[in-house]
Amino acid sequence: MDERLAAALARLRERFPEAVSEPSEEFGEVSVDVARERLPEVAEWLRDEFPFEMLADLSAVDYLGVLPPERRFLVALHLTSLRHVLRLRLRVWVPEGDERCPTVTGVWPVAGWFEREAYDFFGVVFEGHPDLVRILMPEDWEGHPQRKDYPLGAASVRYLGAPVPPPEERGEPSTTTGYPGRFR
Repeated sequence: MDERLAAALARLRERFPEAVSEPSEEFGEVSVDVARERLPEVAEWLRDEFPFEMLADLSAVDYLGVLPPERRFLVALHLTSLRHVLRLRLRVWVPEGDERCPTVTGVWPVAGWFEREAYDFFGVVFEGHPDLVRILMPEDWEGHPQRKDYPLGAASVRYLGAPVPPPEERGEPSTTTGYPGRFR
């Protein structure tokens, strides 16, 4: 890990000892877990003190059947320091049944688009978001299609003018995991 980033993360953990985990490094990416309720404060500190001027991406992952329900969803914020040419991933765990996370639009306004996409596809509600509406799916769409328990073939699909029958008529599993708790 870059020594400047290591020093900044040590200061971050001093400032937020219960809210930020020890950093981990995998595949050349440094990550820290952040307590959900403290995300805006931690994000603001990282923007102002290090600085991580840019939120490059915000994404979500559904870990249904892989991790316990209290770690069902992961919201990942990918930060970039243009000044130091470094990256950092913030990971926020969101439990099943309480799919909410504070917004970071007050820190990085571009988060508005990313948070709307995570809401649209995974159903994570970003509290305090100024305009949390669907961004890609039709407004009347029911459900969140990137969840592992979302049924496949819920809408009639046409591909180059040819209808595609639902998965159960094609002999395929009806959810993205095939059956709960297992990946193909």
